[in-house]
Amino acid sequence: MLRSALLAIIAISAAHAADKPNIILIYADDLGWGDVSCNGATAVQTPNIDRIAKEGINFNSGYATSSTCTPSRFSLLTGKYAWRQQGTGVLPGDAAMIIDPAKPTLPAMLKKAGYRTGAVGKWHLGLGGKEGVNWNQEIKPSPRELGFDFSHIMAATGDRVPCVFIEDGKVQNLDPADPIEVTYKQGFKGYEGLPNGVKDRASLKMDWSQGHNMAVINGIGRIGYMKGGTKALWNDEEMADHLAGQALRFIRESKDAPFFLYFAMHDIHVPRVPNPRFVGKTSMGPRGDAIVQADWQVGEVLRLLDELKLAENTLLIFTSDNGPVIDDGYKDQAQEKLGTHKPAGPWSGGKYSILEGGTRVPFLVRWPARVKPDQKSSAIVNQIDFAKSFATLTGGDGNFPDSQDVLPALLGESEEGREYNIEHSGQLAIRMANWKFIPAGPKGKVPDRLINLGKDPSESDNLAETFPQKMQELKAKLAEVKGGE
Repeated sequence: MLRSALLAIIAISAAHAADKPNIILIYADDLGWGDVSCNGATAVQTPNIDRIAKEGINFNSGYATSSTCTPSRFSLLTGKYAWRQQGTGVLPGDAAMIIDPAKPTLPAMLKKAGYRTGAVGKWHLGLGGKEGVNWNQEIKPSPRELGFDFSHIMAATGDRVPCVFIEDGKVQNLDPADPIEVTYKQGFKGYEGLPNGVKDRASLKMDWSQGHNMAVINGIGRIGYMKGGTKALWNDEEMADHLAGQALRFIRESKDAPFFLYFAMHDIHVPRVPNPRFVGKTSMGPRGDAIVQADWQVGEVLRLLDELKLAENTLLIFTSDNGPVIDDGYKDQAQEKLGTHKPAGPWSGGKYSILEGGTRVPFLVRWPARVKPDQKSSAIVNQIDFAKSFATLTGGDGNFPDSQDVLPALLGESEEGREYNIEHSGQLAIRMANWKFIPAGPKGKVPDRLINLGKDPSESDNLAETFPQKMQELKAKLAEVKGGE
């Protein structure tokens, strides 16, 4: 009888643990649907990313909300479409925080549900208030005000200043005698004595193709001007090791209670400067080698979960903030060495595009305790739905109006995901089943378009005149969703 009681207690404890799995979201940057070998890539191999697919679910119709980074991250963390709020486009590195700390956020919801929450890597959602950021003192608001117990981030992107890491609102390794100054104003008054990408172009270790010719940090031109903070500057070649190390640190420090880690890798965003040990691992130059480096970071997380025996009850999601881009401002031979590789897979477009390649991205889910392995799913799922779905999973508050509960689809228990998907790239489009409606462009230069994605993944055949009723159906649904603005 005692043995039966003990077994019952163990069963109840296991069931309770499964109700509150650890949650790790690994967020790649500019990684296309076709950039991973589990989706058919052959010019580059991604065994660790492939392992997630093999041990979980690979979604063919997994989406970011936008085809650029800032709005996708905004929507993921708020459960709100970024296009409903002004000022949510791609931000400069000195922008004010664009998420209102008084509004619901994914990390705040999970924290209230009993999770320790952490953010590591690329932020790009602004920091501080509208009065501007003083990088030499504690920065508020920062991720902490949005519900993250721990954060170790870069303010924006690798190609924008300031080129420093910020932990819990404070620039790391900053020498008070060498304060940081940053500006994004045109010209560089007050910065004349420092190297810049125009006058010092010949000395750059990576040349720029457009923009990226202001401050020079670590031999690379950036967007914006910066001076000071010499001891705090990052080293691009060591960035992947550094950020992966911080992600592992958070996992180790949080292993004894449920935790949520938002690990926003910088790879494969420009400047693509992989660690020397990854250089030459592919035939595609720095872009391909950065994919290998990204895969290594995923492998480090998987390795630690196995080591700490946390893998079984950890819900792990791997996805990307938007589709791929080849030349994004630096001469890194990405176009010249692309070969037959198709970064967006069968889809047209990529980063900045309203076509499928802009927002249809790698989307993999693994949770050994609950998700059956080696599944492929055609359910339509979107990163904006993490907020409400995780609320359902953890018993949290699901007050996220644009987010939908697609938990059964995320766990492979249903092929029914979203009824519709909104795609965003300066304009909006809508997908329902295999039909996609793209409204006419500005001043009618491009007509309304209706696409059958099942038959036309290249989105080249406009069926608007052939199926006017179907087009009106999607047009009305898009107007209904927009009506919530």
